Amino acid sequence: MTHPSSTVAVPPVSEVPKHIAIIMDGNGRWATKRFLPRVTGHVRGVDAVRGVVEACVKRGVDFLTLFAFSSENWRRPAEEVSLLMRLFVTALDREVGKMHANGIRLKVVGDLSRFDDKLQEMIASAERRTASNAGLTVTVCANYGGRWDIMQAVNKLAAAQPGRADFSEDELAAELSMAYAPEPDLFIRTGGEQRVSNFLLWQLAYSEFYFTDTWWPDFDADQFDLAIDSYQRRERRFGRTSAQIIEQKKAS
Repeated sequence: MTHPSSTVAVPPVSEVPKHIAIIMDGNGRWATKRFLPRVTGHVRGVDAVRGVVEACVKRGVDFLTLFAFSSENWRRPAEEVSLLMRLFVTALDREVGKMHANGIRLKVVGDLSRFDDKLQEMIASAERRTASNAGLTVTVCANYGGRWDIMQAVNKLAAAQPGRADFSEDELAAELSMAYAPEPDLFIRTGGEQRVSNFLLWQLAYSEFYFTDTWWPDFDADQFDLAIDSYQRRERRFGRTSAQIIEQKKAS
């Protein structure tokens, strides 16, 4: 199933966001403040992921998308990148069985070709194992970039129909790596930074943004609820006026 672009059609709005996307920032700074190796922060970050997944299940969120490793993160020190890859393998090994037992579907999107064969096979195996699960869909964006996503979609369209140049938004959206999910209702970034950092550039067009100074390892269920509370105080107009929203509510 594909979902229409929010600039083409007004999507349904619910009290609890159906799709939440998160940039999990602050792991390294959390560790540095405690005079610990940066990788310790990333390890604690995995624990925070587990807590947020549980919170999403309890609150009825359908899709959770996590920015785990960007296409620009290869610029980090080689030792840290290597440790992150090993942590990814460990997390898959430990968590996929639990996710499957709880009916959670796992997807990993991005240019996975740069990962070693073992990691690619573990990702493929985890996706196959959980593919039929009907609960929360957790998407991990790994070696992902928003510009890469748009370009790979454009290239697919161009290759399928050479010479054509009048593609629609819906056609392009259908080729994006997350065409299976609606656009995020709520975008959260922890760690005090206030930018999207090449994350879901197309999909965040009409998302509500929530920034917090809390570092990711400290982002627990209570912090998650603060983000939900903030979302519930927003008026999602999608280009319409407040008066139109009021009239729509009266009519429904």
